[in-house]
Amino acid sequence: MLHPSSMSEVTNTTHDPFYFILTGIPGFEDIHLWISIPLFCLYTISIMGNTTILTVIRTEPSLHQPMYLFLSMLALTDLGLTLTTLPTVMQLLWFNIREISFEACFAQFFFLHGFSFMESSVLLAMSFDRYVAICRPLHYASILTSEVIARIGLAIICRCVLAVLPSLFLLKRLPFCHSHLLSHSYCLHQDMIHLVCADIRVNSWYGFALVLLIIVLDPLLIVLSYALILKSVLNTATWTERLRALNNCLSHMLAVLVLYVPMVGVSMTHRFAKHASPLVHVLMANIYLLAPPVMNPIIYSVKTKQIRQGITRLLLQRKVH
Repeated sequence: MLHPSSMSEVTNTTHDPFYFILTGIPGFEDIHLWISIPLFCLYTISIMGNTTILTVIRTEPSLHQPMYLFLSMLALTDLGLTLTTLPTVMQLLWFNIREISFEACFAQFFFLHGFSFMESSVLLAMSFDRYVAICRPLHYASILTSEVIARIGLAIICRCVLAVLPSLFLLKRLPFCHSHLLSHSYCLHQDMIHLVCADIRVNSWYGFALVLLIIVLDPLLIVLSYALILKSVLNTATWTERLRALNNCLSHMLAVLVLYVPMVGVSMTHRFAKHASPLVHVLMANIYLLAPPVMNPIIYSVKTKQIRQGITRLLLQRKVH
């Protein structure tokens, strides 16, 4: 437990040790060990699923195509998101270790939001890939070259780092002088900002700008790309060709829903349901962070024939050895 003096007024400029206090599942502290079992299973599925996707794409030369290179970016992002929250969640549920240092909390905050924004950016890039593949198939190979894909990947990294860093520095300069108790078992910006005892208007406006950039702009551009895809598909000759084209986009559409539905839900909960039960906030945040890493490998393994065949070959090779 924290020393009582650590709960007094503390700023981020103090030389004394400074901790935030993490929270598990409110009202279910007595059964945290039991709750850890399904959560650990979900984390295991995420790590194994995304690692398998990456291994299949790396070992199968036929999958070294733009669509699967973007999928590998998505798997890497999901893996990063999983490994960012896994340590604090499991140490709290298994060992009741609730303290997290100032530096560790801000590091987790940076990577958590960075990978979350990266997921949105990768899905936007994948929608562009589907648009080119369906609307301009003859120019697909010449437009999405390896060099172009590398530049898109670099642009995604730069976009996410430059988006998160200002919010990190804006928050780090402020004093934390109320309760240091966080509402989750990891460090979220929406949660940490409520512990500040200073003017947070700049932080709030910047956070609002990020919401517009990520939660609003990215989905709008994805919807626009699918509107153009739908227009192109409806101009094809037969219903069989239309269904085949739309089926090629189904995995991506499901991945988009898995990310944005919980993301919008957690944002709305933090902004408009501040007085809701703490359990609601915790459940929404856990769904938001766990759903994409767990579901994306399952979606692409089930719906993408080439990935499914690659996994089968990988399993058969392991049995032989």
